[in-house]
Amino acid sequence: MGPMDDLLFRYFDLSGARLHCAVAGPEDGQLVVLLHGFPQFWYSWRGIIPALTAAGYRVIAPDQRGYNLSSKRGPYTFAALTADVAALIRAQGRDRAHVVGHDWGGAVAWALASSRPDVVDRLGVINLPHLQAFLTAGLRGNLTQLGKSYYIGVIQIPRLPEAALSANRYLGLKRALTTTSLPGTFSEEDLQRYVSAWAKPGALRAMLAWYRAMPAQIARRQLSPYTGMIAAPTLVLFGEKDVALDVRVAEDGMRHVPNGRLIRFPENTHWLPEERPGEVAALLLDHFDAR
Repeated sequence: MGPMDDLLFRYFDLSGARLHCAVAGPEDGQLVVLLHGFPQFWYSWRGIIPALTAAGYRVIAPDQRGYNLSSKRGPYTFAALTADVAALIRAQGRDRAHVVGHDWGGAVAWALASSRPDVVDRLGVINLPHLQAFLTAGLRGNLTQLGKSYYIGVIQIPRLPEAALSANRYLGLKRALTTTSLPGTFSEEDLQRYVSAWAKPGALRAMLAWYRAMPAQIARRQLSPYTGMIAAPTLVLFGEKDVALDVRVAEDGMRHVPNGRLIRFPENTHWLPEERPGEVAALLLDHFDAR
């Protein structure tokens, strides 16, 4: 049996979305929710899930709203995305869970821990600074972060990014993974799985809609509930060779996390869960078990 043989796949009908999820581990284990980022889906956690379930945890890794097999209906606001996770935890018959997020999943994890501290036991965030620090870096003109984030502005252009990223069988998105990660991180099979997810009807537009929803939320000053101090014990893991995010912003963000710890990976990139799955899983298990 391979490490993914005990995965089950289920749909959960929530009030605002139907989420497709990978589920594994003993039903009575402590619940861990794993939130992927752009442009991935539950599969990004394939190297992490077996270690968590072997340690007795119940794991649920959704395709977040708009991705792969989940529904492609908006809105893609933090209000909606955090409500999805809170409802998913309730759908497991639980009041709270350990929540881990990478990239955009990390943004949702921060937002949930800020706005709904009652549902987050322990928090893990990979390669995404605390949201307040990220926003502040942009507003104050941190040139390194602004340079790394220019693509967010490009994505605001209607239709053009969809055309560019999907051309030549999604070559642009495949390169977004392979040219920014350590050599050999993504196998041809991995890339084919990602292409299959991107090619689902409406998926690419929905994935980009997460970025397009941000300016209006900022302009309407809707982000304050999601950018507050974090009460949960928090572990932040950060690959320093991230082409899109500056580790100094992550360091600054720890001011908002009084019960937090940042571990830096100088030789790794943005794609830490797939470059160092064994180490990431071990650090998460230590974090969940710490009392």
